[in-house]
Parts: sequence; structure tokens; C-alpha cells
Amino acid sequence: MNATSLHSATARPVRRLLALRDRVSAWISHDLLALGARAAMAGVFFLSGRTKVEGLLSVTDTAVSLFEDEYRLPLLPPDVAAHLAAYAEHAFPVLLVLGLGTRLSAAALLGMTLVIQLFVYPAAWSTHLSWATLLLYVVGRGGGRWTLDHLLAARWVPPRI
Repeated sequence: MNATSLHSATARPVRRLLALRDRVSAWISHDLLALGARAAMAGVFFLSGRTKVEGLLSVTDTAVSLFEDEYRLPLLPPDVAAHLAAYAEHAFPVLLVLGLGTRLSAAALLGMTLVIQLFVYPAAWSTHLSWATLLLYVVGRGGGRWTLDHLLAARWVPPRI
């Protein structure tokens, strides 16, 4: 086998692999990744928020006790921190799923993640790192085309020239 035929024989599989890579990249779009990141993080925080309330949004005594005894955040009284956390863990995930104020909502949840990491559960860094990565993706790249942000921008923001 000469050098030309060897090159030709190895080039064909490489071209096929590159074509496959391109098809997979087209299917796994930013919009799909952003939707997955938004849904995953919304689920984590919304479910956490539900553990702090009864009914629609009545913060429980148990939630306040957690902030007094276990979480012990600096600068905020436990009852204020419990209410802020419960409301934030309900509002921002809903906004994230809808894709309304997507980057701001992801940034707020990223801030909560940092507070949890630094002051509440520092040993859970691997979980918080995965949360931070997904939230940073949304903050940095946006929520994608499958958001209310995108629909509103298409309607109200003039195209760039």
C-alpha cells in the first residue's frame, strides 16, 4: 500500500466521524442545553423552596428554625433569611422555566448557590459546582430561543444593523 492509498483509506473514516460530530452538534444546540440547564436548576431550587412553606407561600416555623440552628447566615436575622429564601426559591425558578428575566434569575440562583456553599454546606462543593456550572452557562449564554425573553425581544427590540 502506498502513501496515497493509505491517506485515502484513513481520510474516509475521519471524514465520517467529522460529519457525525457536526450532526450531533447541530442537534444538541444551545437552545436545548439552555433549556436543560434552566429546567434542572429550577427543579432543584423550587423543590427546596416547597420544603420551607405550607400552602402557597406561608413560611413554616421549621424553616425559620433551620435558619436559626443550622444555616446561621451572617448579616440576616433567621426569620428574614427564611422568608427571602422561600420566596426566591419560588420566584426565580418559575422565571427561569418561563425564560423571563432569564439571565437575572440564573444570576440570583447562582448567588444563592454561592451563599449555600460558603456559609451553609461547604463540604457539598461538588454539588454546588455542578449547579454553578449550569447557572453560569445560562448567565453567560442566555436562555436560548425557547424563552419569553426571546419572544419579547423579537417583538420589541429592533434588529441590529
